[in-house]
This record gives sequence, structure tokens and C-alpha cells, in this order.
Amino acid sequence: MVPAAQPRKLAKVPFVELADGRLQGVVSSGSDIERVYVSSVAAGTHELSCSTNNNRPCGGLRGIACNHIAALANEAFLQYGAERVASYLRVDAGVETTTGDRLVWQLRGPMAAISPAAAVFSRFLRYLSYLELPGSAEPLPELHWFPAGAAH
Repeated sequence: MVPAAQPRKLAKVPFVELADGRLQGVVSSGSDIERVYVSSVAAGTHELSCSTNNNRPCGGLRGIACNHIAALANEAFLQYGAERVASYLRVDAGVETTTGDRLVWQLRGPMAAISPAAAVFSRFLRYLSYLELPGSAEPLPELHWFPAGAAH
């Protein structure tokens, strides 16, 4: 289990991970409490993907990263650290920065042909079910992405 680089709030971006060759996660909608977006950036190619949990495309994703991807990148920097995220995505993010804003301006990849939204959202929902388990001191390796002790 890797501890979070910095504490982060979970309200805007409850789930962020570096997995399957992508920075990916779930981002809450700013306008509708019942809507979330599944956003991702492919490592290397920087293909961008952003859609709602019911597969409607994000209106802000037009050749550059949308606000959801920007929020995801900023939370990834907090969770994993700038150097690790930049290395994973194969970009020069200027690791002296503590936000993903500089990284986001470099993400001008094409829109992904196939969205990973269903798999990412399904994994997020499965992880949420762990919150209903009785408390235990035993680690759950699947939950390494969850920032223990983070502000809610």
C-alpha cells in the first residue's frame, strides 16, 4: 500500500488511479449531484476520455482536456505525487509544481476511440461496497488508492 503524497478531499474526485495504462477516475459533476464523470488519460498517447456514468460524452472535451480531466490530474498529483504521475503518463510536468495544471496543458491527445468508463465506474462501485464491511485492522490491498486519513 502506498500512502498518499498529500491529503486530499474526496468530494470532487472520489476515485483516482494509475491503472491499465491510464490515469483514470471518477469526478463529481459541478452542476448535478446525481451525475459523475469517468475521465481518463492514456499513458504515452495521451488519448482523452470523459463521459458520464451512463456513457454520455462530456461537452467540454474538445481536443484539449476538459475541467473533469483537470480535476482528476490535480487529485492524482495529491494522491501519487507529481513525479510519479508525470512518469506514468510520459510527460514532463515540471515536478516542482504541486498541481496538475501544468500537466493538463500538455494533454492534447486525440479523443479515445473506446472509453474505459464502464470498467472504471464498476471498479469504483465495487470499492465503495467495502465501506459497508465491518471495521478491521487487516489491510485490503485493492483499496491502495483510498487515501487513509484524508479529509472528507
